[in-house]
Amino acid sequence: MYIAWEIFKMLEEHLLLDDKPSKFLSYEAEEAGYFDRHPFTMLKKLKDIPQSPEHHPEGNVWNHTLLVVDEAAKRKDESEDKRAFMWAALLHDIGKAPATRMKKGRIVAYDHDKMGAKMAVEFLEALTDDRELIGKVSKLVRWHMQILFVVKDLPFADLENMMKQVSYKEVALLGICDRLGRGELTQERIQKEKETVELFVRKCEERLRYSGCSCME
Repeated sequence: MYIAWEIFKMLEEHLLLDDKPSKFLSYEAEEAGYFDRHPFTMLKKLKDIPQSPEHHPEGNVWNHTLLVVDEAAKRKDESEDKRAFMWAALLHDIGKAPATRMKKGRIVAYDHDKMGAKMAVEFLEALTDDRELIGKVSKLVRWHMQILFVVKDLPFADLENMMKQVSYKEVALLGICDRLGRGELTQERIQKEKETVELFVRKCEERLRYSGCSCME
């Protein structure tokens, strides 16, 4: 029987080395019962969390997470910290478990980014005392929705605080994985998603040029 720390290292190895970490996560890890103990049960719960069929034709949050992790694996070498990036990909929607509910006939998960940041800390603190890793992952989880908020000029947009805490380039890199990890997408949809992330990056760079704030790149 593996202890939690050993499972953590095993998962990390597959996240960093596999072309498709989802194969291990969805078959071997589940068959071995790795997700039946804390804190990995936080991931197992995602299988029971539905999503809007319009935006997530792939189904539940765990299905989405597996697709995002595979997209992240393709791009991890572009990250400034691939270890934090891959853990953030795995944990980015962990907050949807407590946040998801029905509102006027629609499935919504308001504030799952904020809830998820706290849950990512809880998850990782149970497995490692690497405060730098925990901080980087939780901040990426916290700010991963900013692409949508900023591009659509929603009131939840907060580039000033985001850019003080995390690299907008890392948020954009995680964001494109999040947006492409959604079932079968047409080439037109893929191009649209890439353009959305590119617009977010331009808005961040404009803010850097004109605000003079001491933001993280």
